[in-house]
Amino acid sequence: MGELKDKMKKDMELKNLSKRTIKTYLYCVKNFARHYGKSPELMDDNTIRDFLHYLLTEKNASQAALAQHYSALKFFYQTTLGRDWDTLKIPRSRRIKKLPVVLSQEEVGDVLGKVQNLKDLAILMTIYSGGLRLSESLNLKVSDIDSQRMMIRVCQGKGNKDRYTLLGKRALEVLRVYWKRYRPKELLFPSRIRPGKPIDATRVQKAFHEALVKTKIQKKASVHTLRHSFATHLLEEGVEIPYIQTLLGHSDSRTTSIYLHVARKKLLKVVSPIDLLGKETDKPSSAKK
Repeated sequence: MGELKDKMKKDMELKNLSKRTIKTYLYCVKNFARHYGKSPELMDDNTIRDFLHYLLTEKNASQAALAQHYSALKFFYQTTLGRDWDTLKIPRSRRIKKLPVVLSQEEVGDVLGKVQNLKDLAILMTIYSGGLRLSESLNLKVSDIDSQRMMIRVCQGKGNKDRYTLLGKRALEVLRVYWKRYRPKELLFPSRIRPGKPIDATRVQKAFHEALVKTKIQKKASVHTLRHSFATHLLEEGVEIPYIQTLLGHSDSRTTSIYLHVARKKLLKVVSPIDLLGKETDKPSSAKK
């Protein structure tokens, strides 16, 4: 793409998009151009539509990948090229909403209890303690742990937003043991192989998966499940949605409200309308034979 790539990158930087989003959008547009073997500047609406349909039907792309390509191409044509984007000709694929996998508090404790490495345990406990995304935990600095206020400062999380979230006492205890052994200076969880960089995300995912396998839990859980579990457990303990939304860093309360569907303790308090019927109606003898 050459000059167009540079222009798009500059446009995204001016919009203050995250580095991760910039990298993803550039990849998506490059993938589009490579598929047709020519500059995306030469493509029309029908070509874009056909490409997105190809991703959906032939490549079996995930809903997330499809949404990323759609957003990347829309940004490129609307912002970088200054073209109109016709949503009637290029409709956005309707995303399938799935309920998140959630572990119970006992299951979380079981998984964490099977983690062997101290650094892996410190990271996973920090994630569950504050409902962090994996990327957020890996980019934490030592100075982000506020033991006086029992808070974790998340700098430039998703959407380039700073926020504070919870630091649990048990997480702090493990972090102190970890700090005494490893003595991290700036990054809280630095890589030994790549100076100045955090440890690799795949290592944390692997540590979680290995611990999960050692338990009898059959759920398809991942590190991100700890974030879902954090939100659900807070809701079950009576914390209101707006507070959970702030701790998670959600822009829209509707995103946070999905946890209403998986909060078991809340659901158990809801009485079925059949149990509210009068005693006379409830008697088997009153039913017609």
